[in-house]
Amino acid sequence: MTGPYDRRTAVLIVGGGITGLSAALFLTRLGVRPILVERHPSTAITPQARAFNPRSMEIYRALGLEEEIRGRQSILAGLPEMIGADTLAGRERFRVDLLAHVRPPATVSPTDWAMIDQDDLERIVRSHAESGGADIWFGTELISLDCDADGVTAVVRDLGTGAERRLRADYLVAADGHRAGIRGRLGIGVDQPGPVIHVAYFVFDADLTAALRGRRFLLAYLDRPATGTVLVPLRTSGRWMLGVPHDPEPGETPGDFSERRCVELARLATGVADLDITLVPPVPGWPWQVSRSTIGGWVAHRYRAGRVFFAGDAAHVVPPAGSYGANTGIADAQNLAWKLAAVIEGRAGQALLDTYEAERRPVARLTLEIAMRHLTGRHGGTGKDVTAIDDLSMIFGYRYDSAAVCARTSGPDAPVEDPRAPSGRPGLRAPHVWLEREGTRLSTLDLFTGAFTLLIGPDGAEWAAAAPGHAWLDVHRIGAGLRDPEDRFCGAYGITRTGATLVRPDGFVAWRADRVHERPEDELRRALARLLAQDDRPG
Repeated sequence: MTGPYDRRTAVLIVGGGITGLSAALFLTRLGVRPILVERHPSTAITPQARAFNPRSMEIYRALGLEEEIRGRQSILAGLPEMIGADTLAGRERFRVDLLAHVRPPATVSPTDWAMIDQDDLERIVRSHAESGGADIWFGTELISLDCDADGVTAVVRDLGTGAERRLRADYLVAADGHRAGIRGRLGIGVDQPGPVIHVAYFVFDADLTAALRGRRFLLAYLDRPATGTVLVPLRTSGRWMLGVPHDPEPGETPGDFSERRCVELARLATGVADLDITLVPPVPGWPWQVSRSTIGGWVAHRYRAGRVFFAGDAAHVVPPAGSYGANTGIADAQNLAWKLAAVIEGRAGQALLDTYEAERRPVARLTLEIAMRHLTGRHGGTGKDVTAIDDLSMIFGYRYDSAAVCARTSGPDAPVEDPRAPSGRPGLRAPHVWLEREGTRLSTLDLFTGAFTLLIGPDGAEWAAAAPGHAWLDVHRIGAGLRDPEDRFCGAYGITRTGATLVRPDGFVAWRADRVHERPEDELRRALARLLAQDDRPG
């Protein structure tokens, strides 16, 4: 399709939540300057997700953002517990130190959870994406979209001025949230296992000192007024959000929840019969004090429709149990961004983009299964039920099986690996090993800065000699400026002292040779050509 167009771009991103903003940031760091449009006037104005797992923090750490993110952590960093009880003042079903259960040991990751509200994180990511060259237009909605074999044509409208612009993009990333308007337009459905729970939320101020009994919790799962009720502390001291499951009547709106009804629900949940509360609008200026959502999950049938890719909640929705939702979207964005950049720059063939769905959709299906199990355990289980799932293996140990991985075998292996005993197999996250450079400690993960990275054993100098002819490849040999003080590198990566491992830009092992080969330059060339689908490049 030909112009005229008001703007052309390699990548148009629709959706300015954490997934879309992260995609913009990742692309700019890879030399691609996208346009992002978001119909809301700003980044999130409510906390939304409140805990970002160590894998997400590894991703942001590689971009140099870890210190800034940790400097913005909220009061939640000091609220370690999760409780389950009849009421807040009543009998407990369980009380666990949630972060202690999911905190990685120093041998698994160089970083930890970040207890930062999503609205704060979005502001950080947006700032760095814009400083890197992304054009980010808030208050701008997509009003039409035409797709063809060579790209997409979009018309967007500035909601403040009414002005319309016609954009042409080679690719579109649909990160437009759980309503998934673009995916719906393209007729792509979802798999939706399990029940859907309708929840009404409201925010209130109250003194709960007596009912708290000194407890400092991040989440409280309560059985009254109904199983699945959730009480959450907010940033302002003495301010709380209560979520109560309900069966919506036809035509019921948030305005049907009167102040009297909300007071009754809060008193039932807290177990304080005479509790004095003050309702607070969830968003300043809203005409109502109650919002509603549904809790459930689904995974899109497809993650790609031609030049359009779905990411974050547009591709999958999981229940808010286990802090998987936003973190899964961040990983989507990272996986897709390096592949788009490689194709746009001509380093890779179009077939590389097919591996986005092949890799991320199975992870979403597994994540949904785990999150539903978490939800069941928290809503009616004991402490044993709550801690039965090995979240560290899910966070760090899921495995990719696609053409962007050169593995000796594929198929019915376990979908996750225990990161406490890493194998370094292709398709898995590259293991973290502490190294030293000129007296400074760093992680192997700190070596992954956006290119493919070749990590070589101490006696594998032949691999280093074979590598310089390959573009988009960083090379590091253990022992050549990098010390392995704990002597863990070769064991963690599953190679001998003459072996080598190739790590993708997203930090996943793509290929490895357990020892040096007769013609290492040919081995490396064939591996990169296969991983990047270079036979599929035009010309």
